[in-house]
Amino acid sequence: MSQDQKPTVIVTGASSGVGLHATNSLVKRGWHVVMACRNLEKAEAAARSLNIPKESYTLMHIDLGALDSVRKFVDEFHASGRSLEALVCNAAVYLPLLKEPLRSPEGYELSVATNHFGHFLLCNLLLEDLKKSPAKDKRLVILGTVTANSKELGGKIPIPAPANIGNLEGLEAGFKAPIAMIDGKPFKPGKAYKDSKLCNMITTQELHRRFHESTGITFSSLYPGCVADTPLFRNSYPIFQKVFPWFQKNITGGYVSQELAGERVAQVVADTAFRQSGVHWSWGNRQKKDGKSFVQELSSQASDAAKAERVWDLSAKLVGLA
Repeated sequence: MSQDQKPTVIVTGASSGVGLHATNSLVKRGWHVVMACRNLEKAEAAARSLNIPKESYTLMHIDLGALDSVRKFVDEFHASGRSLEALVCNAAVYLPLLKEPLRSPEGYELSVATNHFGHFLLCNLLLEDLKKSPAKDKRLVILGTVTANSKELGGKIPIPAPANIGNLEGLEAGFKAPIAMIDGKPFKPGKAYKDSKLCNMITTQELHRRFHESTGITFSSLYPGCVADTPLFRNSYPIFQKVFPWFQKNITGGYVSQELAGERVAQVVADTAFRQSGVHWSWGNRQKKDGKSFVQELSSQASDAAKAERVWDLSAKLVGLA
């Protein structure tokens, strides 16, 4: 076990929103949380704002949009000497107002680079740490989204540019300028986010297929509900930031508070009821604290094993693992 005999979990994007409240809930369960964030001052202030005990967390820098930063983070985590019992891939960027794509240092469109490539590399580099932990129950959890899962009611609503990674033409072609979409089609910023989250759920499925039986690690994804007031939406139109939470609370019933979403992430990380690998968790009566969890069916894109294998192989190549 880790240095202080508490199980250790890494949570990306832990300085605000769902990641911060997942950190708080996990600390209350007796975990030590490595808060993996871009802005450590912000993360420290956020932890203090919730009165999280200083000895219960460690701040470590990571910029998931830069592959070298991910590698440096892993090196620094190894240097800490801690064992690793769980990894939560939570951080994400959503940039719906862009007219032209932003690029990562490697030249990849930034939403996919941050949400998918950064986490894909992080998962691969930390797999051995999870395997080596003496704990009997190790988990790797990735957050998905309803808008990238057409099997859910929220994913069936006819919205512009639904998630669709096509035949991975953009990845096949190297995913650098002028290419900015996984399917190789013209840039659509909102769709880039949804496509990246679809890849997150695909990654979970492929991790399970490749590694669960041999390692015993539980691989799962989840959608805790619509956290409509999360900082994820800070780059949206101001009117959207005001109307969207009201709409989700009063019309769709899908709204979930940051606190409740964070608690649900902690459940999937730590509670025995969620020790099922290769599944995507969701909740009925999402607004209610006593909403029942269930295994949500994934879309044909997310559950296509052949496509998942190609997403894995192409992603490995683009992040330098193959």
